[in-house]
Amino acid sequence: MNFLVDAQLPRLLAVRLNELGQNARHTLDLDAGNRTPDRAIAELADLHEAVVISKDADFLNSHILSRKPARLLLVSTGNITNPRLIALFEIHLDRIIAALHDAAFVELNQNGLTIHD
Repeated sequence: MNFLVDAQLPRLLAVRLNELGQNARHTLDLDAGNRTPDRAIAELADLHEAVVISKDADFLNSHILSRKPARLLLVSTGNITNPRLIALFEIHLDRIIAALHDAAFVELNQNGLTIHD
């Protein structure tokens, strides 16, 4: 699965997703880096059929109002350590991928997944 990891999340998440057999990029790897506007991130993700992974409520609002980005994985864990965040993805990755095949909006929190549509 293709993922585009937003700026509030660590680059290490994209690295680990790649190690786990996924195709992931972090905004730091884009031309404008973490200054890439949300609109451009959504357009790039949609162009490459990628899921935006973000903590940013702006992506949630945009997804709900205009379906941009087309697919969203919202991380609503609150403040946790990077190792704990990576562990949550490792634990739930199979379920995340399965959920995103059927739904356009999935939320990951410390208790697991919520599938919104």
